[in-house]
Amino acid sequence: MKQIKVIENRSEIGAGTRGASLGIDALKVASLNQKSDFFNRYSSLKVKDRNELLFQSVKTPTAIRIEGIREVYENVANAVQGVLKEENFPIVLAADHASAGGTIAGIKMAYPNKRLGVIWIDAHGDLHSPYTSPTGNVHGMPLATALNEDNVANKVKEPSEEALKHWNAMKELGGLSPKIEAEDLIFFGVRDTESPEDSLMKKKGIKNYTVAECRKKGMKQAVEEALNQLKDCDMLYISFDVDSMDSEKVSKGTGTPVPNGFMPDEALTIIKTLLESNKVSCFEMVEVNPTLDNKANAMAETAFEILNETAVSIEKQLEHE
Repeated sequence: MKQIKVIENRSEIGAGTRGASLGIDALKVASLNQKSDFFNRYSSLKVKDRNELLFQSVKTPTAIRIEGIREVYENVANAVQGVLKEENFPIVLAADHASAGGTIAGIKMAYPNKRLGVIWIDAHGDLHSPYTSPTGNVHGMPLATALNEDNVANKVKEPSEEALKHWNAMKELGGLSPKIEAEDLIFFGVRDTESPEDSLMKKKGIKNYTVAECRKKGMKQAVEEALNQLKDCDMLYISFDVDSMDSEKVSKGTGTPVPNGFMPDEALTIIKTLLESNKVSCFEMVEVNPTLDNKANAMAETAFEILNETAVSIEKQLEHE
């Protein structure tokens, strides 16, 4: 029978604030506090990071530390591909969201002929490129690599050749580009975007289920609509950024907190309803940062509850395969 395998990725060089590399350990502390055997129940493997680059000068300001992120992409992709090739289920625990493009690459490398749908539960669109990002932080760019989208029509910067060398390699990782189509990408909770992302979302018709829309329709109804849009996809990947949750009511323990987000039970309902489709092949949780938390380790405690419940739902899915 298929088993869950945990991939630990502590790379935080894609974020603009420090401390996300401690997020996985914060989740482990939360598991101990909740007397859970989660991290003993599932085997795990650690992905090599390049966090030493944090102590070096930035060479590519339009895509900060992209040379290291390219390596992390490759490491994450190989780890995800390996778990899937073993016919197991990867749960990826990542520091910042930059490497999610590597996760997508790994899924496609394992199943190059299968159509992949992506559900992005996040406060941010993460559709920037080195041409459009106002900060140069690569955790705002993973979906653009998966879509093979530079969005040059809305560029605000001119990246260096060095930045573009690594950027193009990330887009082409696994020899597949694009890895997903815009119609197979659905947002939940996105509410903090910049104009280049807004233009791209409008141009590509990317659906965003806002918090308000989900509450009006009901979480399950919104997910059912999303699943109907993705009905032609062979498999699904859920990327859950904890900043999709309300920063005022949950906590600020994440790199880019945004108010007016989901409550934890709402986020969990979305995830569990998606899992009921029996198409989900990978789940990822990102951006827990205990150094920024205004309520001790509250974000990790909340995130771990969601993680543990998600794993239970995944196990039920695997039992029926």
